[in-house]
Amino acid sequence: MADKSIKLTTAQAIIRWLANQYIEIDGKQWRLCGGGFGIFGHGNVTCLGEALYDHQEELPLYRGQNEQSMGFAAAGYAKQWLRQRFMFCTASAGPGTLNLVTASALAHANRLPMLMLCGDTFLTRLPDPVLQQMENFNDPTFGANDAFKPITRYWDRITHPAQIIQSLPAAIATMLDPGDCGPAFLGLPQDVQGWTYDYPAVFFEKKVHRIRRQTPDADEIADAAALLKAAERPMIIAGGGVQYSKAVAALTEVAETHQIPVVETIAGRANMLNDHPLNIGPIGVTGSDSANAIAQKADVILAVGTRLQDFTTGSWTAFAKDARFISVNAARHDAGKHMSLPVVGDAKLSLGALGAAVAGYNAPAEWITFAQEERAKWDAYVADNVSYGDNRPNSYAQAIGVVNALCDRRDRVVAAAGGLPAEVTANWRTLDIGTVDVEFGFSCMGYEIAGAWGARIAQSEREPERDTISFCGDGSYLMLNSDIYSSVLTQKKMILLVLDNGGFAVINKLQNNTGNESFNNLLADAPTIPHAFGVDFEAHATAMGAAAETVANPAELAEAFKRAQTSDKTYVIVMKVDAYEGWTTEGHAWWEVGTPHVTDNDKVRAAHLEWESTRDKQRKGV
Repeated sequence: MADKSIKLTTAQAIIRWLANQYIEIDGKQWRLCGGGFGIFGHGNVTCLGEALYDHQEELPLYRGQNEQSMGFAAAGYAKQWLRQRFMFCTASAGPGTLNLVTASALAHANRLPMLMLCGDTFLTRLPDPVLQQMENFNDPTFGANDAFKPITRYWDRITHPAQIIQSLPAAIATMLDPGDCGPAFLGLPQDVQGWTYDYPAVFFEKKVHRIRRQTPDADEIADAAALLKAAERPMIIAGGGVQYSKAVAALTEVAETHQIPVVETIAGRANMLNDHPLNIGPIGVTGSDSANAIAQKADVILAVGTRLQDFTTGSWTAFAKDARFISVNAARHDAGKHMSLPVVGDAKLSLGALGAAVAGYNAPAEWITFAQEERAKWDAYVADNVSYGDNRPNSYAQAIGVVNALCDRRDRVVAAAGGLPAEVTANWRTLDIGTVDVEFGFSCMGYEIAGAWGARIAQSEREPERDTISFCGDGSYLMLNSDIYSSVLTQKKMILLVLDNGGFAVINKLQNNTGNESFNNLLADAPTIPHAFGVDFEAHATAMGAAAETVANPAELAEAFKRAQTSDKTYVIVMKVDAYEGWTTEGHAWWEVGTPHVTDNDKVRAAHLEWESTRDKQRKGV
């Protein structure tokens, strides 16, 4: 067998190999790659397209409408599968591939696997300069695809058919590595795609992958245990890595056994049910008063599976300056942040080892009482915040509350850039584990619809009866809405709530909060728009094949949502919300933004001084 070979083109070999990669999940084998998203052009249709045609059953190819949204859909798919499976994206040489740059950055920031198979210029250079080629006068090897180098975990340009024997396994190993997970890019020159090679037959044999669980170092566990056992006011920060490690049960056991309160990051939302007595709420800039209250007092903070970005840490003002951090993370880079005591290892194994090492330790009862009292206050605030009536203006929070009350506990909720990530993070009350996807790692407008489409594709593979529900602002809708059409074409039903506040209202809010006048964010305040008018989102969505309706208030939204639940195709519900009133005003930690140090505007100067007045709380670290 080892001596046998198969003559294939480079493109044919890539696709045949990919179709024979599997992963074992909960005792069942699945194809590692769930298929792909593709837009063909001259750089990938003739060779890679030919190869994909023969593998349509094994690797279904979803036709995207925009390469950026294809990448977002691939990210949404990977999140839904907890990084255990991925999708590929294929685009033509030139602008098609460059449209994937933002999506690659999103996957990189969120540590998500995504494989990009993208066209490239001819290796021989005989026809140069070719259509859509970016010529570098001093380095002919340097092209548009090199733009992906800083925003991928693995990058290669295939210059000979034999190279994929090494490059494909390396790309997969990167995407499945818990500590190095992220997007992989393979540049495929148009001529090399069609060149042939006698590949060893063994290369195409079925391979079953398993994701590695790294055992933590015993000395690091011992050091962490010693610090935790000395804590008088311990706290756990639960990040997205808890879910990727399938460590929710281990986290809960540690918290319950040792009576340690838990707070969640944005990526870690839905690590605990809303009503768990040790769930003290989301932390940080878009968090809760309850979580931020205990963060200010905690003396030892056990951070699990989080990269500790500024929205979690309040730009490092959310904690006492003398608080000590223990960071459990599969990625060494994340485990050592801000002078943390690192535990480099799998979250599930590390929590088990750490829990055993602190046997007999319990946080003081008064600490738990304080945390739970704070959470009770926050629950009361949220209950009032999401309520409607009494002539309150329509708000994001009200829409969130309506959906939260009516959706199934296993429905998946998606939100992304703008004001909705903060509002969902603060106001959503978790009904089941792992049901919330708030993309705020790269904060990409447009992910709301495309990411929901990708999540729905993944969801339909295991829970087809459940809904994917996306909250989207009018700004994000106008930026990238074409995957409403994609979802209709592919019969992957979503429920999309379009909450129209007349522009980029959350940035207008930041503009106002820093003393500036409203300028160029709300349509009404854009000086180059003489007469602003509202978009008929209902008509637009209907034109793409979705069912759609417009409602006037949250009560009507509730009835419309019930109709959406019974619909057999993508359903869009539009409601206007107030641009100025109705925001969640509580729960915010300080956030560092650049404000003018010199200005002739008294309001801007006053806002700058006020903003800087709390900088002394900021922890210094690396």
